[in-house]
Amino acid sequence: MLSIDFMDETASVDETNLQFVEKVLQHAAETEAIAAAELSVTFVTNDMIRDINNQYRGKNEPTDVISFAMEEMGDGEVEIVGELAPRVLGDIIISLDRTKEQAADYGHSFERELGFLAVHGFLHLLGYDHMNKEDEIKMFSRQEEILSSLGITRNSDERE
Repeated sequence: MLSIDFMDETASVDETNLQFVEKVLQHAAETEAIAAAELSVTFVTNDMIRDINNQYRGKNEPTDVISFAMEEMGDGEVEIVGELAPRVLGDIIISLDRTKEQAADYGHSFERELGFLAVHGFLHLLGYDHMNKEDEIKMFSRQEEILSSLGITRNSDERE
C-alpha cells in the first residue's frame, strides 16, 4: 500500500479530487506490484511548475507533470538497502492549470486528465520513460492499461 503525502500549493483541490488521485495511485501501485512505498503529490500553478521546469530541466515553460524519483542513483551515491522501511519513490508535481487546459484540449474531464497525469508521474518514479519510441510505447500502453482497468478511458469518463 502506498503512503501518499498530498500538498496543495494552489488551495483549490477538493477532497473528491484527492480521493480520486489516491484511488488511481493505489491501483497503479497494485498493478505494478509495489507493496509498501511512500511518495508525495504536490499540486501547483503553471507559474510554479514553470519555475521548477526551468530550474531542473532548463525549460522556461510550464509543463503538466514533473516527477523526481528518489530511487535513481546519481554519480557517487550509495544505495540504501533495507527491508524494514518502505520504499520512498519520490515526488510528483502536477500543474492544475495545465490539467484544466489539457482536459479542454482533449475533450475529456478534468478528473480523467488528473488521473492520467498522476499515473504518468507515478510510472516515471518507477523508472518508465519516453525518451525514445520504444520506451514511449511501453510507458503509454501501461498508463492506458492502468487507467482502463479503472474504467477511465479517453472516450468515457465513467468509472467503476
